[in-house]
Amino acid sequence: MSQPWRLIPPMVAPGALHMAIDTWLLDQHLHHGHPPTLRFYTWDPPAISLGFSQRRNLPEHWRTLTWRGRPVDLVQRPTGGRGVLHQGDLTYALITSGLSGSRDQVYRHLCQFLMVGWGRMGIDLILGHASRPDLSSPNCFGLSTAADLVTPTGLKWIGSAQLRRGTAILQHGSMRLNPNPTLYEQVFQTPAPSAERLPPLPPQETIISTLVQAAVDTFDCTLIPQPLSSQEIAAIWIHS
Repeated sequence: MSQPWRLIPPMVAPGALHMAIDTWLLDQHLHHGHPPTLRFYTWDPPAISLGFSQRRNLPEHWRTLTWRGRPVDLVQRPTGGRGVLHQGDLTYALITSGLSGSRDQVYRHLCQFLMVGWGRMGIDLILGHASRPDLSSPNCFGLSTAADLVTPTGLKWIGSAQLRRGTAILQHGSMRLNPNPTLYEQVFQTPAPSAERLPPLPPQETIISTLVQAAVDTFDCTLIPQPLSSQEIAAIWIHS
């Protein structure tokens, strides 16, 4: 019998709330019997999320960035990695437990549904290759690792990061959809990567539904839609 998972419907919210939700869901799964969970979300206002140890030595101009008259938030992630610009992207978060193997093996396992789903939408993805990082770059999407998914031409399409607490794992990541190249260049002071060889993307609703079905098929689970309640949101803010 397939395992019941919780599917939280897509949300639009500030980055600080999203990171608090992901952290709270991990804690609830580890300590309070909350089921494995999958959710998708977007960020409003646009933000740069920082790896948990990245607060120091940020580019100075990040602290005063604006986009269309609004500040670009700086938000700390509970996971590692480098800066990710959240504008024109779609973020996923997956919370589960009981997986064995190395960190890279767990990444490969959890990334399978992304590879299956995007393959069904005409974009083939492969795992990135670990390489010696450019320690001077604050840009997560400026390099790929074994935790990331890239197109066959090397375009980084999904950057992911993990947090482990006991037997529980939070993995979340950003999927490129329609990033604004002007803002990208403003943030990272380098030309935005080109995706001109890729097929047109379907609507976001189709992307999410395709990835949800891919998760069901990949993890042999039953995803049960259940929005966050007002009581849960209140508990999340207290927890954060």
